[in-house]
Amino acid sequence: MNLISNSTKGSLKTKSLNNLTSKGIIVIALALLGIQAPLQAQETPVIKYTKPSWYFGVAGGANFNFYRGSTQMLNAAFTPPVAFHDGKGVGLFVAPLLEFHRPDSRWGVMLQAGYDNRKGKFDQQKTPCDCPADLSTNISYITVEPSLRFAPFKSNFYLFGGPRLAFNMDKSFTYKLGINPAYPNQEASAEVKGDLSDVKETLVSMQIGAGIDIPLSSQNNHTQFVLSPFVSFHPYFGQNPRSVETLNITTVRAGVALKFGRGSKIEAAGVPDGTSQFSVDSPSNVPVNRIESEIFPIRNYVFFNAGSTEIPNRYQLLRKNQVKDFKEDQSEVVTQKNLSGRSQRQMSVYYNVLNILGDRMEKNPSATITLVGSSEKGPEDGRAMAQSIKTYLVNVFEINPSRISIEGRTKPAIPSEQPGGTRELDLLREGDRRVSIESNSPMLLMEFQSGPTAPLKPVEIKALTEAPIESYVSFNNVGAKEAFTSWTLEIKDEKGKVQTFGPYTEDAASIPGKSILGNRTEGDYTAKMIGITQSGKLSEKETPIHVVLWTPEKVEAGIRYSIIYEFNESKATNIYEKYLTDIVTPKIPVGGTVIIHGHTDIIGDESHNQALSLARANDVKSIIANGLSKAGRSDVKFEVNGFGEDQKSAPFDNKFPEERFYNRTVVIDIIPAK
Repeated sequence: MNLISNSTKGSLKTKSLNNLTSKGIIVIALALLGIQAPLQAQETPVIKYTKPSWYFGVAGGANFNFYRGSTQMLNAAFTPPVAFHDGKGVGLFVAPLLEFHRPDSRWGVMLQAGYDNRKGKFDQQKTPCDCPADLSTNISYITVEPSLRFAPFKSNFYLFGGPRLAFNMDKSFTYKLGINPAYPNQEASAEVKGDLSDVKETLVSMQIGAGIDIPLSSQNNHTQFVLSPFVSFHPYFGQNPRSVETLNITTVRAGVALKFGRGSKIEAAGVPDGTSQFSVDSPSNVPVNRIESEIFPIRNYVFFNAGSTEIPNRYQLLRKNQVKDFKEDQSEVVTQKNLSGRSQRQMSVYYNVLNILGDRMEKNPSATITLVGSSEKGPEDGRAMAQSIKTYLVNVFEINPSRISIEGRTKPAIPSEQPGGTRELDLLREGDRRVSIESNSPMLLMEFQSGPTAPLKPVEIKALTEAPIESYVSFNNVGAKEAFTSWTLEIKDEKGKVQTFGPYTEDAASIPGKSILGNRTEGDYTAKMIGITQSGKLSEKETPIHVVLWTPEKVEAGIRYSIIYEFNESKATNIYEKYLTDIVTPKIPVGGTVIIHGHTDIIGDESHNQALSLARANDVKSIIANGLSKAGRSDVKFEVNGFGEDQKSAPFDNKFPEERFYNRTVVIDIIPAK
C-alpha cells in the first residue's frame, strides 16, 4: 500500500508541475511583453541606445530523451521478470536565464536554472508467460547550467557549452504487465507504480549547443527584447541516473528563449535640444596612380539570362534619336547606370558593345557579321537570342538586314563547361549561354586579326584625373540629421577670410580640398558648424583644420592594356601573342616600367586560381620580354604579380558571366621613367 500511495503522490506532483511550468512560460512571456509596450511608448525616437550587455528572461523547450543500457530491479520491493533496455521520450524544460555579453565582443557567459524532465518509455518486452511488459519513468531534475557563450562572427549567431549540475526531484516509474494474447479473457494485472531506488541525488554532466538572437525591438528602445531559438546536445557522459545497473540518458534539447535587457544611451546621437558630435577629417595628399588612357578590350560576346531570349537590361540600348550622338570612346558617359570606380566605368563600356558594333557597321558599310547564339535548350533558342540582337541593330542603327547572318548552336565554339565537369556547373553554363559576334571585316576587329574567333577592336578610354573622393575634406556631424533642420559650414583662413558651404541636412559632408584652398597648396583654417535646431535656435561648434591640395603622381602619361584569357587557360591565344608583340611592346618607352597583374574569376579552387593568375602574368611577361629582346632592348623593368580570385584586387565583380569573363585577365600598365 505504501508503494502505490507514494507513487500516486509523485505522479500528481509531476503532473501539477508540468502544468504549472507550461502556464509559467506563457505568463512570464505575456508579462515581459506587457512591460515592453509602455517602455516603447515612452522612448523618444531620436534617442539611440547600445545593445544590452546583461539579459534576463526565460527559456523553454522540449527534451528529446534517448534511453540506453539496461534496468530490471526497480526497487527493493519490485523486480519485473524481464530486463528493459532501450527507450525514448519527450520531457519539458523551463528555466529563468541570465546572460552577459558585450555587443562588440565574441565572448560571454550564460546561466539557466530550472525544471528539467528526462522521462521516457522503454521498448516493450515479452515476459516468460508470453505477456507484453511496459515500463516508463518520469525522472526529473532541478538543473543548473552555466555556459560559455561564443559568437564566432560577432553576429547574432552564437555557440555555447558548459557543465550541467542536476538535482533529482522525481524518480517515479510505472510498470504494466499485459495479458497473453492466447488467453484474451485473462484478467489484466494492475499497474505497478513507485519510485526507482538507488537514484543519484546529484548528476554532473555537460552540454553544447547553438542559437541565434532575433531582435524584437529596435535600438530606439531603452529596454530591448530578443527571441532566441536554440538547440543543445547533452551526451550520456555523467547521465547515469542510478548507481546500479547500466541505464544512461542522452538528450537533445530544442527550445526558445525570450530575453530582455537595457541598453546604454549613445551620447553621439542627436537629441531634441539640438546637439551633435562634430569632427573633421582632412587627409594629407593621397598619391594615386592615374593612367592617362586605357586600351580596353571588347569581348565579342553578349550573355543572355536563363530562360530569356531578350537582350538583358544590363546592356545599354539606345533609342534611334540617340545614335547620332554616340561615340564609342565616350560610351561610359552614355550609360544611365550609377558609375563609381574603374570597374563600373569599364563594364559600362562593355555593356555598350552592341552600340559600338552598330556604330562601326554604320561607318563601314561593307562590313558584315554573323551572330551565333548558343543555348543549352538547343539551336532554335540560340537563333532566337541572335535574332534579338539583329533586330536591335536593324531597327536602331538601320543596318541592312542582309549584312547580318544568324546561326544557332547548343554549345559555343569555345565552351566553358567541359565534358566530365562536375563542379560549379551553374556558373559555367551561364557563360555558355551567349551570342558570339563573328566577322571577317578588319575594320571591326582587333589589329592584325581576322576570322570568326577574332575579338572586336578595343576601345580607348580616357582616364579621369580629378581628385579621388578619399582626398576630400570630410565634415562629420553625427546626429545632425535628427537634431537640426539644416546646418552650414563657415571656413575661415589665417587672414580672417570666410567661406560658407551648405546648407546640409545629412550627418556628413565632403568638400574637395581645392574648393577650400583656391590657388594655395595648403593652409590652416578654422571650421565652424552652425546648426539650426528644430525650435529655430542656433548650435555652433568649431575646430581647427589643416588642408592639403591633392595632386596626382607623375604617371599620367601611362597606358593600360588588358589581355583576356579563356577559361582555365594560362597561355595567350595566337591572337593576343601577336597583339602583345606588334602593338603593346613598341609602346614601351625607354627606361619604362611594365607592371603586370594576373587575375582569375571565382570558379575553381583558390590555390589553383592563385597559381593560374601568376602563370598568366608570367606568360605575358615572357611574350613582351621576347619582343623587347628581338628589338635589342634591355632597358625595361618588370613587376609581376598574380592575385588569383582575390575579391579586393579583382578588376571586376563576379555576379554576371561577362564580369567573370573579364576577370580572366592580365592587366598591363606601362609607366614612363620618372
